[in-house]
Amino acid sequence: MTTSLFQYSSSIFLPYRKLRRIPLLLLSLIVLWIMIVSVGPLPALAQTLSALQEKPQEPPQEKPQEKPNDEMVVPHILIPTAPVILDGDILFQVRGVSALPAEERARRILERIDEFGSDLSRSTQSLRLVEEKGVTMIFAGDQPLMGVTNADGRLEGGVEREVLARIYLKRIAEAVETHREKRKPINILIHIAFSLLATAILGSAWWGTRWIFDKLDTIIEPRYKERVKDLKVQKVIILQAHQMWAGLRGGIHGIKTFLLFLLLYAYLNFVFRQFPWTAHIGKQLFNILLDPIRVIVRGFLSSFPSLVFLVILIILLRYLLKFGKLIFANLSIGKVTWPGFDREWAWPTYRIFRTLVIAFGIVVGYPYIPGSTSEAFKGITIFLGVLLSLGSSSIIGNILAGYTLVYRRAFQEGDRIKVNEILGDVIERRILTTRLRSLKNEEIIVPNSEILNSHVTNYSAAAREKGLILHTTVGIGYETPWRQVEAMLIEAADRTSGLLKDPRPFVLQLALGDFCVTYELNVYCDRPYYMMDLYTGLNQNILDVFNEHRVQVMTPAYMADPPQPKIVPKDQWFTPPAKLPEKPRTSET
Repeated sequence: MTTSLFQYSSSIFLPYRKLRRIPLLLLSLIVLWIMIVSVGPLPALAQTLSALQEKPQEPPQEKPQEKPNDEMVVPHILIPTAPVILDGDILFQVRGVSALPAEERARRILERIDEFGSDLSRSTQSLRLVEEKGVTMIFAGDQPLMGVTNADGRLEGGVEREVLARIYLKRIAEAVETHREKRKPINILIHIAFSLLATAILGSAWWGTRWIFDKLDTIIEPRYKERVKDLKVQKVIILQAHQMWAGLRGGIHGIKTFLLFLLLYAYLNFVFRQFPWTAHIGKQLFNILLDPIRVIVRGFLSSFPSLVFLVILIILLRYLLKFGKLIFANLSIGKVTWPGFDREWAWPTYRIFRTLVIAFGIVVGYPYIPGSTSEAFKGITIFLGVLLSLGSSSIIGNILAGYTLVYRRAFQEGDRIKVNEILGDVIERRILTTRLRSLKNEEIIVPNSEILNSHVTNYSAAAREKGLILHTTVGIGYETPWRQVEAMLIEAADRTSGLLKDPRPFVLQLALGDFCVTYELNVYCDRPYYMMDLYTGLNQNILDVFNEHRVQVMTPAYMADPPQPKIVPKDQWFTPPAKLPEKPRTSET
């Protein structure tokens, strides 16, 4: 009986979802804190979001002004610079030119400063300025360290070259003094002692944290585990007790992991800062850990509108598929009918519908996938497309053949079929293959394309309505009346259990051979799965009946005719078990 689509239980169309576990909430708070640290305070975040929505404007063009050296003023943001870093501290930034990039210039300056700082025989008092044409040189004794040009002064906001050179000289002197002080043996020993003390503190804190949380587990579990019950709304279980307990324990272990991570980070940051060779790692450790997250967060914020579109698209497609699944589920069980639509077509049609919906979603959402316009993304998609095109021809052929077999209704699961020389029962139909179980209990997997291109014999289709006809042949000599043979064959069929009595068995005379007459016995059955047993029983009864009436089943070959002709006299036409008809035929009179 046809019913409304919406009489289904709401739990099928809108199933209850499992709630997030407590560790996910903790992880969300950590990620939120990292986002705030990465992108700055909340006002800056709001400005970032508003800037993403606005159309980027081109920076105002500054009119070139003539300088004494006929150089053009270039915006500072467009000038590439590189830092000069000694022991993790940035001394100053330097610019470069096409012949000497900023990174290479900073590297050369650092090498000279490091060489000067490592030579304890050379005092920082030997640092001096030497004016040359258009440049102020900083010397350490007779060795030049670097030169300061007017362009460097403009990079620092228009500071005069001589003033900037004196600032650089003072900064180099202080950095060299600190560089030498950190490398004194006594200071190295002190920092080693501090590092060993920090290691001991870390070990104690690590062990203490684990001990506290292990103790907390042993206290909480026996007291509160049995008190946790299923979370229900009326009779619907939203969250089971073991899930709630697992969430609670997961949250505790998440807090323990976070605290251990903080201890390890504080230890590494402290120890790295103790030694001049690793001080720069300690100072940049926080940035090293956060730089990947900062890049991800900024990429997420820039792609936020596209991600919102994708989320909405996925939600709409998800509920469209749920609605389609509900309709086809009703069609498959017969609650909803559609003229000309067979029930067994419901799920294959749903799979086609699902494929089309997903393909539509990919086509619509592809331009909004972050990075879809990049060359790397295009290269990967082209590579995957080539792989699919080269290796999917047979797969696609089997898929199309599978759907074709479904809509042709060639067979159903449970039918006994014969494909070429393979005889077996259909145990499963899939998109690519069909699984058969042979009469020897062998599992045979046949590709759907092979079935589509072969002759398929279905023994079960007609047996459900009209019955399957089983047949067997025997060769009987000409000396035996055909009426007697037919009667004996019918009697053998009546003795065989499992055959249908209605329709009645019938006999066909197939051929008048050289040595015998070929008879075919046809019987009806409605159980094709027992056809081999029925054949065996039928053949056994044929042998018994023919032996009882002393009729030879097979006529042996011979070299010459016997003296008497091999004919049946008229008075023997109705030899038992044949019976004389009530009204003799005209041909017999």
